[in-house]
Amino acid sequence: MPSRSTTQDQAASPQLHDWITQQRLLGVQDGPLLAAMVAAGWNESVAREALGSVAETAMDAVTDAPGEATRVQGLPEPELAGEPGAIDAGDREVRVLMSMDAPRVVLFGEILSADECAQLIDAARPRLARSLTVETASGGEEINADRTSDGMFFQRGELPLVQRLEERIARLLNWPLENGEGLQVLRYGPGAEYKPHHDYFDPHEPGTASIVRRGGQRVGTLIIYLNEPAQGGATIFPEAGLQVVPQRGHAVFFSYARPDPATRTLHGGMPVIQGEKWIATKWLRQGRFD
Repeated sequence: MPSRSTTQDQAASPQLHDWITQQRLLGVQDGPLLAAMVAAGWNESVAREALGSVAETAMDAVTDAPGEATRVQGLPEPELAGEPGAIDAGDREVRVLMSMDAPRVVLFGEILSADECAQLIDAARPRLARSLTVETASGGEEINADRTSDGMFFQRGELPLVQRLEERIARLLNWPLENGEGLQVLRYGPGAEYKPHHDYFDPHEPGTASIVRRGGQRVGTLIIYLNEPAQGGATIFPEAGLQVVPQRGHAVFFSYARPDPATRTLHGGMPVIQGEKWIATKWLRQGRFD
């Protein structure tokens, strides 16, 4: 963190504010933050003022009422100034179908073509296995009864199609390509679901510290629908009363400024009633994910 060797003539710097923001994204509480700043040489009153100014502006904007929230800096975010009907994502125009502020959710149309969806399914199918979830108590992975899909991960840039999609996502969401996890493809058969959950790593779990060493916290999620189940399989945001029906090539994006339920990003995949559902998920991290 930014340090000071003297308590004379101190003022909170932009670098200190950035450091506080990053630590809050990791779930660090104010007590340890204050102690760390004082230990680094910051005057306690200056440190407390900096904590207060950061806490009540950017980080708490996500809890405002819909339509009143301000954008949180340092998060993936599409360029929606002027309310465009479509965004130039480099090699493709992606339509903007819906956006809301609290939670921050944007629905995109035609982020993938029908042919690209089919190619991604064909490439993923031979490598499918029972989906695992992150086990935050240890930092490993586990089978979770709440998630009854089959899935696999592509490494970043593993295939030309994957590389092209990752570059498209990076431009669309204004977020570095290297800050994304590998693309995950999932298949949900009849009856399969993913019960409501959060995508960030719980800062209170002992395994989270080891997980976030590799890229920091998750700060955003993009779910791309690769097909249309005959019935069921919607993505739900129960706290927002929002339900997204899968449409091939469309995608739903949501971001979360801190690992806290106040972001209202609780979401889940409803059971598939008939047919099957294929999705591709891209999780975005604070920093470079290797």
